[in-house]
Amino acid sequence: MKISEYTAFDALGLAELVRRREVTPSELMDAASAAIEQVNPALNAVISSLRDDAEQALRAGLPEGPFTGVPYLVKDLGLLVAGTPTGMGSRLFQGLVSPIDDELMARFRRAGLVSLGKTNTPELGLNVVTEPAVHGPTRNPWRRDRTPGGSSGGAAAAVAARMVPMAHGNDVAGSIRIPASCCGLFGLKPTRGRIPTGPIEGEVLMGFATDHALTRSVRDSAALLDAIAGPDAGAPYFAPPASRSFLEEARTPPGRLRIAFTDAAWSGVAVHDECKLAVRRAASLCEALGHEVVQARPEIEWERVRIAFRMLLSYAAHLFDRVCPTVGLAPGRDTLEAATLAMAEAGRRMSAVDVHDVLMARDQIARQLGQFFTRFDALLTPALAAPPIALGTLNGNDPTIGGEAWLDRIFEFAPFTPLFNVNGSPAMSVPLHMTADGMPVGVQFAGRYADDATLLRLAGQLEQAAPWDRRRPAICAE
Repeated sequence: MKISEYTAFDALGLAELVRRREVTPSELMDAASAAIEQVNPALNAVISSLRDDAEQALRAGLPEGPFTGVPYLVKDLGLLVAGTPTGMGSRLFQGLVSPIDDELMARFRRAGLVSLGKTNTPELGLNVVTEPAVHGPTRNPWRRDRTPGGSSGGAAAAVAARMVPMAHGNDVAGSIRIPASCCGLFGLKPTRGRIPTGPIEGEVLMGFATDHALTRSVRDSAALLDAIAGPDAGAPYFAPPASRSFLEEARTPPGRLRIAFTDAAWSGVAVHDECKLAVRRAASLCEALGHEVVQARPEIEWERVRIAFRMLLSYAAHLFDRVCPTVGLAPGRDTLEAATLAMAEAGRRMSAVDVHDVLMARDQIARQLGQFFTRFDALLTPALAAPPIALGTLNGNDPTIGGEAWLDRIFEFAPFTPLFNVNGSPAMSVPLHMTADGMPVGVQFAGRYADDATLLRLAGQLEQAAPWDRRRPAICAE
């Protein structure tokens, strides 16, 4: 199979070719490997190979699933793959091998996906760009001097450059939606409790984190959600099960929705004109599609969001002071970046009362947003405060920045996405806009808790009205 033929299809399209026996999984694996070899040197998106694991899976026989034979990539953070290192974008964890697949990886395998490699990520996912000291920066395929975003930046760059049709990502403050916006992709953060977190963890990062994928098409995102959603054994809680498949939802007209929109950040940070224009155009498109569009937003005090995200400080301190000694790792300045060390130090100064403040802020914001979504079906905002920024703008090795100051700095670029990790509602970045100089800019739609279906119906309608997959970046497998 030629690379140009391979890149013409989304994941479901490739799976259909396999079902019709027009192509074999082995041929798809070879085409994807050739695509990675062709464009990855220019982007540094894929940082390790899982080809041996993939070949073993093909020899054993792939299960019959919605994506049987489809090439895939997994993020080198937050997902355990048996027998392979999980470096988490850090020098500290290089060579630490997982003895098991976690539940999500097992579900990827049962869906028939063939994972060929791991993608680059910032250290521990603690940045909104992907420039770890251990692997170096990932570059945006639309312009190599710009970031693909983070923390799922390697995944986004790989999908945008057509190495694979979709790739695993996860999202604790926007880490699926941020790179989706930067790379012109569809990125859905599902509802809290929708995706399994076992068998080791329960509520990951106080419930702020969830996994899913970066995709070119809405239907791929929906079908993958069908394949991986649902509780696993011992889950502390889970989202209400969907009434029908998410793929069916993505194919269903949404009806007339009441959509609020705003282009002003709760933090007060300045928003780039292109991002404001993207929201205005998306609002006009929604209105033209028959929706009621109203300028409104929930009144959220940004300081409560800042308090909630002190969770990341306590996480860093716990990881280094409690977890690392159990596996024989000694964190230090030679193995960790300056911002990571600063966050851990700030976390060590937190008290039990401070952690309780985090939980209170989380729950208060969830209540406020819950009330807002009794009046609106969706909220439209910019995905980011600016188009993709230059590489080096957010340097995690800057020794002058303290832990909380680092959070403030990264949220200057990403002030819109974190809110919906706090309350756990679904949110998506939709690639509806291109800047005058040819860079993608996403818009974010968020919805009420557990109502992923409405967002997917709206996304399917928007994709049909304003198709984006015909656009190709400057660096693209062909």
